[in-house]
This record gives sequence, structure tokens and C-alpha cells, in this order.
Amino acid sequence: MSQLWMPTPNGMSRRHFATHLAGSAAMASTALSFGGAIAANADELRKNRKSAILLWMGGGPSTIDLWDLKPGAATGGPFRPISSSGEAQISEHLPLVAQQMHHLSVVRSMSTREADHNRGRYYMHTGYVPNPNIEHPGYGSVVAHELFEQRPELQIPPFVSVGGASVGPGFLGMAWAPFSVSSNGRIRNLDMRLDDTRLMQRVAALDLIESNFVKRTRSGPAAAGSPAGEHQKVLRKTLDLMTSDQMKAFKVEQEPDEVKERYGTSGFGQGCLLARRLVEAGVPFIEVDLGGWDNHSGIFDILVDRKLPELDQAMSALVEDLAQRELLQDTAVIWMGEFGRTPRINQGAGRDHWARSWSVVAGGAGLKGGLAIGETSRDGTEVETEPYSSEDLMATVCKGLGISLDTTYTSKNGRPMKIAGGGKVIRELLA
Repeated sequence: MSQLWMPTPNGMSRRHFATHLAGSAAMASTALSFGGAIAANADELRKNRKSAILLWMGGGPSTIDLWDLKPGAATGGPFRPISSSGEAQISEHLPLVAQQMHHLSVVRSMSTREADHNRGRYYMHTGYVPNPNIEHPGYGSVVAHELFEQRPELQIPPFVSVGGASVGPGFLGMAWAPFSVSSNGRIRNLDMRLDDTRLMQRVAALDLIESNFVKRTRSGPAAAGSPAGEHQKVLRKTLDLMTSDQMKAFKVEQEPDEVKERYGTSGFGQGCLLARRLVEAGVPFIEVDLGGWDNHSGIFDILVDRKLPELDQAMSALVEDLAQRELLQDTAVIWMGEFGRTPRINQGAGRDHWARSWSVVAGGAGLKGGLAIGETSRDGTEVETEPYSSEDLMATVCKGLGISLDTTYTSKNGRPMKIAGGGKVIRELLA
């Protein structure tokens, strides 16, 4: 987790960051000139540029009540399925999303083993089960790392986490850590309240000191890749961030009122709107958090009154907006949580943790829409077709984004690590 783009390997507090913001005055001038030089080619740079948006449902959503309903079964609950613009029937309480399902597909045959919140969250974000000897990179870090070369003009962070923390970059390094912002795009510690002259003076002085220190200790701890060397990179990236016109992408309040209202004024709604703006700015990966799905009791009232109206409005607006702006063809949208919830309804009128048979939703960027992939049993307790894992879903999304599945990383302990955990592609989902 990070509030910054490039924290040092040893971590950096926000106070420490705020007192050392920068790089150098010369670099600031170069960054601004570069930004101006690429403006004329902006349309060309936007072509064939892939991105991904992960809608993360923290707590474990009840997919049997959303995407794979079981009417008439004892496990089915009170909700009824309705037809959609695709072949899948979904919950009657998602009528707006139903109109966008020709863009999205439901994978109903997810079958995983991690039914603990922390383990499931880690596994679904990385494609690996937790291992005390290694920290694996999350979806966002992997995608940002692989797609960053598509946008040489990008000065804002390549991985933005909206409304909640995401899984970190693991052995890829903190350059690919999530940049956490609130759902309204607010970023702490970037309002320095210094006039340009004072800021540039401080920046130049700090850069001179650190550059000399690095040169004197080139073979020591300040060499490139060391905490001191990484610290200097942090400061330089920060100045790029502060002086970039691309920071306007975070200003959700500049959207017309009717657009903000269409997404919904909730945190998740405004977070989805921010995600669209960040895709337009060229950010490779955005994660938007909607927690509150750990419904062990009173689940149906919670879904009807709170969770599903919020999800329905924001998710439908996002998909429709991306499609209308011709962005969806290059933007993957993934909806998932750490697991599903039990087909059995417990004594508290809730559902408990369940990883054996559940659903995710995906579409855009090389992924087919309108499909219902896989089947579960009549009561929802078993997958009856080919089961799919986190690794398989991640491999499929990477393939859709044009990321080679032969990509192999080397962890800090020297082990080769295959991208997406070596998962197999869900062939039905690929266009």
C-alpha cells in the first residue's frame, strides 16, 4: 500500500515525502517541455493503448444472488433472474447492468480454495497463494509494468487504486506500487503552498546534494537500486507529478453534474467516473474498491437497499460510457471479490464464505461480451463444467490486453515466476 507513486524499498512516511518533494529545477523544465512536445501527437499516442479497470468487491460478494441465480432451489433466495442484453440472466436488482451485458460476460465456474478474506484477496489479486518466503506482484503492478511502454508520455502513476488499498508490487519493486487516492480523486501531500521560485530553489538544492552523495558512494549504499538511489527517483517522479497537466484527470468535480449523477454520488460511483477519466489520461491500471460484501446476516436487505443499487448505477454507467467513447475495445473491465458466498442460507438470513463455486464478470479489451461461461449445479454447490481459477482469469485478461503469457519474472530470491501464475486461458472469453 502506498500513498505515493514510488516509495523507497524501506518505505516512506507521508510527512517525510512532503518535506522532500522533488527532483531538480532542470528536470522540471525538461518534464514540462516534454509534456508540451507530445501534446500534438496525443491522438496518435492514444491509439491501440490498452488499460484495465478492476472493480474490487471486498468482503466476498454473493454471486449466487447476482450473476448465477437459482430460482426454485432451497438455496436460491428471494431474488429472481431477469433477461439481459447478453445471453446471461442476472439479478432483477441489477436492471441497468442488464442493459450492458452484451459488453460483459459472466464466468460462473470459478472454483478456488482460499475462503479466508486475506488469503483470498491476495490469491485473487496475484494468481498465487500466500507464501511467507515471497511477495508476489498484484494485477495492477503486473499490468502497469507490462503496458507502461505503450504510453511514453505518461507522467502520472501507471497504477491507481481508488477508494481503498490494493495488493502491492511484490518483487517488481515499489516503482509499480499502487498510488492510492480517495474516490473523489483527492491526493494528499501534493498541495505544497510554495511559490514556484522557492520550490525550484529547494528542488535544485536537494537534487545537488543527493546527486553528489550518489556519485561519491557509487559502489556503496547510494548506488542505483539502493534506498538512497531509489529515494532520488521518488523525488524526481514527484516533481513530474506536481507539474503535469495530466493531474487534471483526478479532478472529478470538473465533470458536468449530469454525468456525476449518472454514475451516482456515492464513493464507488465517483470512483468509477474517476477510473474512466484515468483511462482517458492513459493510466494502464485502475482499481476501484467497493467493500461491504461480508454479509453473514441480513444479506438480502443489505443487497436490495444498499449494495446492488450502488453497484448497478455505477457499473452500468462506466461500461456504457467507455463504450460510447470507444474506449471499451481497449479497456478490460473485471468485476470480482475474493470468493463467493455459501449457497446455503444460514440462520441469520445470511450467507457465509464460499470459494468452491462462484462467479466473476469480465469484458472489453479482447474479451467477449454477452456470454455465460460455465455452469454450476442446480443448487449452486458445485461446478459442473470446467472449473477456472484466479490464475486462469488473470492469464485470460493478460492475453486480452496483449501481454505475452511467456513473460517470466525473477523474484528477489532468484526464482523464475511465470506471469499470471502459469494459468490457462479461458478460451470462450477471448474474442
